[in-house]
Amino acid sequence: MAAKIRLSRGGAKKRPYYYVVVAHNASPRDGRYIEQIGTFNPMLPKDHADRVKLIEDRCKYWLSVGAQPTDRVERLFDGAGLLKRAPRNNPEKSKPKKKAQERTAAKAKAAEDAAAAAASGGDA
Repeated sequence: MAAKIRLSRGGAKKRPYYYVVVAHNASPRDGRYIEQIGTFNPMLPKDHADRVKLIEDRCKYWLSVGAQPTDRVERLFDGAGLLKRAPRNNPEKSKPKKKAQERTAAKAKAAEDAAAAAASGGDA
């Protein structure tokens, strides 16, 4: 059985409140879970004590038996000092894709041609 440590959404519309839960890989986001091990309230200021509450010994247990945390939960654990999260940086992801690169190249070529035509037309 593959277990994930992830967030399960609660709260009202536009007022999110998340439970940090251990769930089976295949169960839905707000579906059945194995155990609730904490809460996360993103509406509170970042320095507020009640923003993230974790049951640390249960978190350590689930990490020790191989449960994989999602990226957001990994960030919460890193803030609590339970897990060291390696920073990620993928500059390739933010680059324009192939079609956008072709469009910008075509625009640059058109501007270059217009400038050359204006320069040659100005000499005559």
